[in-house]
Amino acid sequence: MDTQKVTLRKMTPSEYDAATEHREAETVRELGKFMPEELARERAHQGTARFLPDGLATTSHHLVVAENGSGEVVGNAWIGPDSRQAADTASSAWLYDINVFPAFRRCGYGSAILSAAEELVAREGWASLGLNVFGDNEAAIALYHRNGYDVESMSLRKSVQQAPDTNS
Repeated sequence: MDTQKVTLRKMTPSEYDAATEHREAETVRELGKFMPEELARERAHQGTARFLPDGLATTSHHLVVAENGSGEVVGNAWIGPDSRQAADTASSAWLYDINVFPAFRRCGYGSAILSAAEELVAREGWASLGLNVFGDNEAAIALYHRNGYDVESMSLRKSVQQAPDTNS
């Protein structure tokens, strides 16, 4: 596989709308494994409203598309301050979302977008870039490991149901 390079540029309003719709649908799909779909949809909308109160114009957040050398948009990313840190002390950035469009997957663009995001983070003066990945997303986990990301914490879950009382 050839090493790809991408250039990041700010999303247009229509690209932002499409990215938000995709991100929220993916969030609903993942959260829907653990909660009713309607609640998952509400949580996805609340997350967007909380972290991007001004949408595309939210201060310190970079909502970008990635273009390859031919000018094709191959994916997008959302990078901003790490919300786990106080706003005035944030030394880390957070990769809230990364998406390689289906036609460009398995071609090295995920690594290229990560590399470009890391360059943006360094230019902004942040010292590190963190992210979260769902545990069953093996392709993404492999991508992050190949690009030098280490597990920082892990959250596990098991569904349990109370056995019916057969003695009644």
